[in-house]
Amino acid sequence: MSESKRTLAEGKHLRLVDKSGWECVERIHGGSVVGIVAVTNESKLLLIEQYRRPLERVVIELPAGLVGDTAAFRGEELSVAAHRELEEETGYRAGKMVCLGSGAISAGMSDEMITTFLATELTRVGPGGGDETEDIQVFEVPLGEVDRWLADRLANGAVLDVKVYAGLFLMQQETANRRTFEP
Repeated sequence: MSESKRTLAEGKHLRLVDKSGWECVERIHGGSVVGIVAVTNESKLLLIEQYRRPLERVVIELPAGLVGDTAAFRGEELSVAAHRELEEETGYRAGKMVCLGSGAISAGMSDEMITTFLATELTRVGPGGGDETEDIQVFEVPLGEVDRWLADRLANGAVLDVKVYAGLFLMQQETANRRTFEP
């Protein structure tokens, strides 16, 4: 299928394009994202909360980040980016990082893809909180209490990034295939 492509607008990080009559967004530097389902040795899920300008709200998310978005990280392997983002955002380093799968984030709007990883054998090595452009709060939520905890946060005005549930589903599939789960 032959498509025409025309740039409609371009900013510092994003480009609005027309692809054969369909308006969509592309990242100027990279188009990949890593998401991390991080589980501590005490079976606690690491979740982050940060203010997101497009929504003008606080959002509950998995630790995640862009791959190759700066010159220092161009050509970075996905698993390397997952390790880097986990430590930067949460202050934890993973002893084990397993790829759970990849897919489109918003197929009707963007070419961006996410690869989700399961991080275990975690060790606290720093404060987390993100880089100089981020203000991230980290939460350790017991796996058995995630639904209740999320419901409480949402009732208090937070927005949920649905990739949290996608990541948990992928983790459950992985652990079911292994038949055992050792955080």
